[in-house]
Amino acid sequence: MLEVKADPLEASFEALERQDEDVTALKAEMAALKARMDEAALAAARPALSGAKAVGSAFVDSYLRKGIETGVELKAVVGTSDAAGGYAVPEEIDAAIDRTLTAISPIRAIANVVKVGSAGYRKLVTTGGTPAGWVAEDAARPETNTPSFVEIAPPFGELYANPAASQAMLDDAAFDVEAWLAQEIATEFARAEGAAFVSGSGVNRPKGFLAAPTSLSFDNVRAFGTLQIVMSGAAGGFAASNPQDRLVDLVQALRPPYRQGAAFVMNSATAAQIRKLKTADGAFLWQPSLSAGQPNMLLGYPVVEAEDMPDVAADSLSIAFGNFKAGYLIAERTETQILRDPFTHKPFVHFYATKRIGGQVVNSEAIKLMKFNV
Repeated sequence: MLEVKADPLEASFEALERQDEDVTALKAEMAALKARMDEAALAAARPALSGAKAVGSAFVDSYLRKGIETGVELKAVVGTSDAAGGYAVPEEIDAAIDRTLTAISPIRAIANVVKVGSAGYRKLVTTGGTPAGWVAEDAARPETNTPSFVEIAPPFGELYANPAASQAMLDDAAFDVEAWLAQEIATEFARAEGAAFVSGSGVNRPKGFLAAPTSLSFDNVRAFGTLQIVMSGAAGGFAASNPQDRLVDLVQALRPPYRQGAAFVMNSATAAQIRKLKTADGAFLWQPSLSAGQPNMLLGYPVVEAEDMPDVAADSLSIAFGNFKAGYLIAERTETQILRDPFTHKPFVHFYATKRIGGQVVNSEAIKLMKFNV
């Protein structure tokens, strides 16, 4: 009888021992997990250069810093040959470039931006709708007119930046080469593309909307691709009396379907003149933003300040108003190409970055311009 009672008691002791062992093992696993989490938090707080991101680490530490090509993915500049050269910026840097470009280049933020996988881009645009007619129930149905199609092929150009860093800077572990490279390339790209989207000639670069032909004709009689202009009322300035009336004419020249999402585009000097305009009862036309991050308003529409727009002068096209999402197209390759060059300018290492970008007015009815003349 004693032996029979001892077996369950012994089993209970063994169960307690196993539970203690399980608790001890669980505590050890939790301690190890906490250590890994602390290590990850410290790694995230540092610049992501040494192992925090596998792709970024191989690219930054091996190629950008030391020029070692082993393990770095090779990307071709042309799609038909893998031997053409060039290295794709890793995703972390490329995304940062796009975000910064949107903030610096104002036209990019309001235009229609499409990503292309080839060297060119084409788009078909109809120049009119299909007419309809009324007929009796038993009458014949004559053929209606067919709308015409126009092919849009925005001119492309290769945008490049060539920043340099000394080898000593690259060898310094405290130097955040990813953030520096992204900022340098973004600044150079934004400066060049901002000017091209406004007044680019279309030769080896995008064609700006100010480079499009202009006319005083209305939408229904103006040739396709020609922008309508509205006169300011005076040469090199606004009309002496009721200058705000010409701004109203500019707004009303844009047909109602395009006014949803429309905006004014001008530089800071032109905006300074308009901020001083008042209505007959003394109220300012300009409505300052009431919260951070929101644009200023003019006649109920946002104002985008683009410093590449010309200053007010005789015959200048200093103010644009329109729906740029519908009116202006920016086409760009999705990948930025970068080549490390440690040989041309020793002891500096150059990072030659390129990107193909095109742009053109695709809907001439969606953008109106003010010309400063009578």
